[in-house]
Amino acid sequence: MPFVKTSDGTEIFYKDWGPKDAQPIHFHHGWPLSADDWDAQLLFFLGEGYRVIAHDRRGHGRSTQVSGGHDMDHYAADASAVVEALDLRNVVHVGHSTGGGQVARYVARHGQPQGRVAKAVLIASVPPLMVKTDANPDGVPIEIFDDFRKQLAADRTQFYLDVPSGPFYGFNRLLTKSSDAIIQNWWRQGMMGGANAHYEGIKAFSETDQTADLQAITVPVLVIQGDDDQVVPYKNAALKQDELLRDSTLKIYSGAPHGMHTTHAQEVNADILAFIRQ
Repeated sequence: MPFVKTSDGTEIFYKDWGPKDAQPIHFHHGWPLSADDWDAQLLFFLGEGYRVIAHDRRGHGRSTQVSGGHDMDHYAADASAVVEALDLRNVVHVGHSTGGGQVARYVARHGQPQGRVAKAVLIASVPPLMVKTDANPDGVPIEIFDDFRKQLAADRTQFYLDVPSGPFYGFNRLLTKSSDAIIQNWWRQGMMGGANAHYEGIKAFSETDQTADLQAITVPVLVIQGDDDQVVPYKNAALKQDELLRDSTLKIYSGAPHGMHTTHAQEVNADILAFIRQ
C-alpha cells in the first residue's frame, strides 16, 4: 500500500487515482473515519477526468496509530507531506467536518505559501470554533464533547454504531430511511483507527479556534452544509465561514444532515464540479 512518511516518522496512507497530468482534487475525511468515506466522490471525479487523492489521517484508517500529534497542526502538516511527496499543484482541497478544519489550516499555513492550492471546499466543516466559550456563545457546550469522550472510552464499538445510526446521517429523523450498509461502513472505518487518536481528536475538532485560518485564505472557497446538521450546527459553522472567508460561495442544503456527502452525494458532487469549473 502507498504511504508517505512524515518528519516524525508517521506513515500516512493515501490513494492516488487517475491521470497524473490531470488537475488534482485532494479529499480530507471527517472524524473518526478514513479515505474510504469519499468513495462516492473519488469515483465520480475520476470519471470526470480528474486526479483524485485521499489520505487517512494519522491514527485513522491504515495510517500509523501513533501516540501523539492528534491536533490540527499535525493534521495539516501531514496533509502537506502527502501533497509535497506527490508534488501536487493547482490542487482543489475538499474537507468534511474535521477534514474541513484540516483543509483550512493546511491551506492557510502550507498550501497557499507554497503556491500549490487552486480552490477549497468545506463541507459541514468545524471551523471557526465548535465549542461554546465567552467569545463563542453560540457554540456547543463542552459537556457534549466530554460525553463523546466518556462514551468512546466506555464502549467504542457501541458508540460507533450509535453515531451513524442517529445524528450523523439524520437516521433518527422520523421520515428519513435508515441504511444498515451505511451504518456498518461507518463502524468499519471507525474501528480501523486507534482509540487514542479518536479520543484526542475530539479536542482537536471541537476546541481549535480557526478564525485566523479562515481569514488568511485568499483562494476561492465553496462552503456547503445542511440546515439539519445535528453534529455541527450550521449557523455557527457555514454561516460564520462565509463571513470570515475573503472569497466564498455559500450553499445551504434544506434538510441535509452532517454526512451529506453520502446522503446527498449526487447534489454535492454536482455543486463541487460546477465550482471547480468556474
